[in-house]
Amino acid sequence: MVNITELALPFMTRQALPVNKKTGVTSALRFIAAVILTLLCGSLAQAAEIDVSVDRNPVSINDSFQLTFTASETPDDDPDFSPLEHDFDIINQQQSSQSSWINGSFSKTVQWTLTVMAKHTGRLLVPVIRFGSDSTRPLTLTVTEADTAHNSNDELFLEVEATPEQPYVQAQVIYTLRFYRRVQITQASLNDPEADNAVVEKLTEDSNYNTRINGVAYAVTERKYAIFPQQSGQLTIPPLVLTAQVVSDASSRFNGFFSSQVTKTKRITSRPVSLNVLPAPISAKGIWLPAEQVHVEQQWSNDNLQVKVGEPLTRTLTLLAKGSTVGQLPELWSGKDIDQVKSYPDQPTLKEKKSSEGVIAFREEKIAFIPSRPGTYQLPAIDIPWFNTKTQKMETARIPSVTLTAIASTAAVASPPQAAPPQAALPQPVALSPQSASANDLWMWLAIFFGSGWLLTLLFLLYRHLRKTPEKEAPVDRKQILLKDINKALKEACRKNDPQAAKQALLQWGKIQFSANSLGAIAPFCEARLRDEILRLNQYLYAAENSAWDGKRLFQTFAEHNARKQIKQPVEDELEPLFRV
Repeated sequence: MVNITELALPFMTRQALPVNKKTGVTSALRFIAAVILTLLCGSLAQAAEIDVSVDRNPVSINDSFQLTFTASETPDDDPDFSPLEHDFDIINQQQSSQSSWINGSFSKTVQWTLTVMAKHTGRLLVPVIRFGSDSTRPLTLTVTEADTAHNSNDELFLEVEATPEQPYVQAQVIYTLRFYRRVQITQASLNDPEADNAVVEKLTEDSNYNTRINGVAYAVTERKYAIFPQQSGQLTIPPLVLTAQVVSDASSRFNGFFSSQVTKTKRITSRPVSLNVLPAPISAKGIWLPAEQVHVEQQWSNDNLQVKVGEPLTRTLTLLAKGSTVGQLPELWSGKDIDQVKSYPDQPTLKEKKSSEGVIAFREEKIAFIPSRPGTYQLPAIDIPWFNTKTQKMETARIPSVTLTAIASTAAVASPPQAAPPQAALPQPVALSPQSASANDLWMWLAIFFGSGWLLTLLFLLYRHLRKTPEKEAPVDRKQILLKDINKALKEACRKNDPQAAKQALLQWGKIQFSANSLGAIAPFCEARLRDEILRLNQYLYAAENSAWDGKRLFQTFAEHNARKQIKQPVEDELEPLFRV
């Protein structure tokens, strides 16, 4: 949810300036100095913003967790954490600070990280913590009963869970893995969860904490994933396999100075997880966007929505969706011109932010509007229908219609005729002698000769520049135009469920991008989901018995593939070890 905070501007009440002749100037200067000092004190007295966050929520009664207090600048005083002791035990406390200088702007961040354990279960309140005159906001978290499902004799075990277990198609599922251990290990490796017809995204970094099960202390490493099922029906996430190097008890008997640790390899697996993926409800028509929260807003380069004829007025549209990917976000501006108003959209900006709560997708579009005639023009409202996965109801994010006002430019207004100034008496021409006339003719011909040479040189350089420039720039421009046309053709073919037209568009795209001339040759260059859809289309075209083909799924994966290429996120070839000493 996007919170918009309005800035409050300080106002000063007017006071009458003294008018005494002797002391008037001194009093006025004192008054101006007091005003400046008041403004400076007001700006310096702003309270530091201090945020409080928890590494996970809910937590078990026997689990340690971290509370992090982050200040954007140095607070008024040291923190007083004593109010926490009513409901929590403070196990450890650390403080760190970080300063940066970016684009001429200095920023400083101060953090206090507390490792705590809850004293009792239920909904507990992290109270207000004061830093002198500055303070934090309260935070609520849920503390659950201890987990007693595992045997205390287990040295290592994995625990997995998925929430919710009955998601809607393309909706976000949080898959949580916990690795429990009560022995020393030197290294551990784990495979990522995989599922057919699903997109799997790893969320944030691993978190580590301690807990007790049946009185036995365990160290826990927690890892979270976001899974987006792409097809309704039963979806099974296979067991995960973890391989660990466990330090043997024999190491303690031979723990000399030159002795190395004796380890043994252990392999453990998790339980499989089954999800019942529900189809989109009948009430969902057109765009299908499942999310937890959706927010859409607009900004204008001119707040009064007034522009001169022939000049641009820029509109910025922003769409945020929590629990969705950038590939699922729809276009915000249809691109249709209004009568007498031309629109010029830029390439959209696509971003994703990952946290322990899931994925937040971001789309921004900038459109420049240029009116050709004076008048008022109305832009239609923008409606983004979306499905709320929490309330399981359809909702609409809306930007109301907007009225633009175009005024005539100053250049277009004709200036009123002015009376001609009285002409002064012109001087009489002076007769030139034959010698002066011949000298003037010589200088005139010399000026024409040198001017012609300069003009020919300029034309020659301009010709060489025009001859070379298109050779460098034309291929790039033509490629972008062709890719844009291919994207439109594929979108239209998928909308009509026309497999032959979709094949032709993909072949053109593959030839430009990968120099591939068949669907089978294009597929290996694409990510897994797009590869599967291309192979499914290829099988549909050449199979003896054709089943149903869904063009919407092909274009969905194609758009998401292009969106991910634009984001240019680094790809991790291998997982870092879960634990290493």
